[in-house]
Amino acid sequence: MKVGSNIELQTESQTPPPMVSFRDAVKVWAMIGWLSFGGPAGQIALMHRELVEKRRWIDEGRFLHALNYCMLLPGPEAQQLATYIGWLMHRTKGGITAGLLFVLPGFIAILALSILYATLREVPAISGLFFGLKAAVFALVVEAVLRIGKRAIKSRIQWFIAATAFVAIFFLEVPFPWVIIVAAISGLLAQRLLPAHSGHKPTEVNSDHGPSIIDTMAQQGQLEHTVPSARRTFRVIATVTAIWVLPIVLCAWFWGTQSVWVTQGIFFSQTAVVTFGGAYAVLAYVAQRAVDTYGWLLPGEMLDGLGLAETTPGPLIMVVQFVGFLGAYRHPGTLDPLVAGCLGSLVTVWVTFAPCFLWIFVGAPYIEALRGNKALNAALSAITAAVVGVILNLSVWFGLHVLFHHLSESHVGPIRLYVPSWPTFDPAAFVLTLLAVIVIFRLRWSLPKTLLACALCGLAWTLALS
Repeated sequence: MKVGSNIELQTESQTPPPMVSFRDAVKVWAMIGWLSFGGPAGQIALMHRELVEKRRWIDEGRFLHALNYCMLLPGPEAQQLATYIGWLMHRTKGGITAGLLFVLPGFIAILALSILYATLREVPAISGLFFGLKAAVFALVVEAVLRIGKRAIKSRIQWFIAATAFVAIFFLEVPFPWVIIVAAISGLLAQRLLPAHSGHKPTEVNSDHGPSIIDTMAQQGQLEHTVPSARRTFRVIATVTAIWVLPIVLCAWFWGTQSVWVTQGIFFSQTAVVTFGGAYAVLAYVAQRAVDTYGWLLPGEMLDGLGLAETTPGPLIMVVQFVGFLGAYRHPGTLDPLVAGCLGSLVTVWVTFAPCFLWIFVGAPYIEALRGNKALNAALSAITAAVVGVILNLSVWFGLHVLFHHLSESHVGPIRLYVPSWPTFDPAAFVLTLLAVIVIFRLRWSLPKTLLACALCGLAWTLALS
């Protein structure tokens, strides 16, 4: 009986799954969108479980190849991975649907929480909750450094790339794109000159889950949309670029080129292009410009925003929606502040995610054609190692702003240093951060449980002092 069951399971695993209609795919993408908690690692794990293991839409090798490409891109890799797989399954409409449904739940939740934050934050109970969330977010960023580092770094060369990326960003203020470019070149050189020590291994297709729907589509000649075409590439670039800049043009037409929405549209468009490494990496860049240059919000409020993004479904980069809302809410022009904030949210999210569709619809056909290319995979692996250093930079930046109410910057030649003001050290924040580290690393609490516990501790502390 047991042997027969095993034979039956093996036969079933080797049977291609039935094709999925676009309507059924929409339901699956909507489900993934509402369950996409836990940051990129949790979201990618969810998609792997649902699409590779459970439903067998895509095979392991193609999934990892797509993920490596998305790790290379600026923007949220999980959302771009969903767009990539949706495009493979159902062409352009599939990619648009998968990408939008991945973002929509988080957009709705962040908008509601941003309104609550802007209108009720001075209430002690609300400020206490956010105080506790800051400590939890810092601990989660540290945990992300260790988690991603363990997965991405497999050699001394990759350790060196990660450490160099941290030093370049934190101390030397090297722009993110240059860090990524140098990492990619380093990976190519390591693969060519020191292949035994590069840490890169060719992606192997895991056949444990059996043939996938994509395999069947390839055998039946239904993947012609994955063949690169220069004519199609130029058409996609023109169309998506026009859609990308549309809200900026409309805001300039109705409220002038100096309005906050035009400034946000241009700034977050630049952010979408030049920042790499996902939300943890982009946040340092956004914080420095939004806080110091534009005065849209305070450093501690950036941590509040990431806390909101951590507690809602969708990409963590949705924190920029919070920034866009507060910036417009505080500079509403002739509009009602809440209306201005909602418009700021919409413009920010629009220009942040429009490029994500451009990268996928333009680049994915060429990436599909390069599957198995050792040089490309080596470059992608080195970039992933550099991302670890980028996230480490953010964790240090976070820690300083969580534990100290005031920081100053000083420069020694080309080296930038953050100098904390020790009289502004916050012992309560230190205790809450220590608590968050214990429950995450020692007790292995889940993300929602950790955030809830820290928020309640922050609430209790604030109410006790008021």
